[in-house]
Amino acid sequence: MQNDFIEMMETTPKLKSKKCKLISLFLKLALQTTTYIIALIAWYLYDYFIGGAIFLLTFIVMGIVRSKIRNSVIPSAQQEHIYSDKAIADWYTTKEICNDALEQSLEEI
Repeated sequence: MQNDFIEMMETTPKLKSKKCKLISLFLKLALQTTTYIIALIAWYLYDYFIGGAIFLLTFIVMGIVRSKIRNSVIPSAQQEHIYSDKAIADWYTTKEICNDALEQSLEEI
């Protein structure tokens, strides 16, 4: 009989400090609303046809940005799962920005 092991998935990290939570909130809002804000600005400044084209272009660009952020911080075994913008922002904030607090907690253990 073989030893079959099930890989444990890491849970989405919980942010502890207010600074990290605020950074994660801003990143989440940026991922969610950038497409609409840029399209509305283009519609207001130019024309609604250009606004629609900018909306489609920005939708594609933000999808690429979202996937690059997700693939850079989420472990490779878990990248096939669907993550919300909040989860992606939490992962990114924990791994890239608030990493020094994580290292300090690991040293205490």
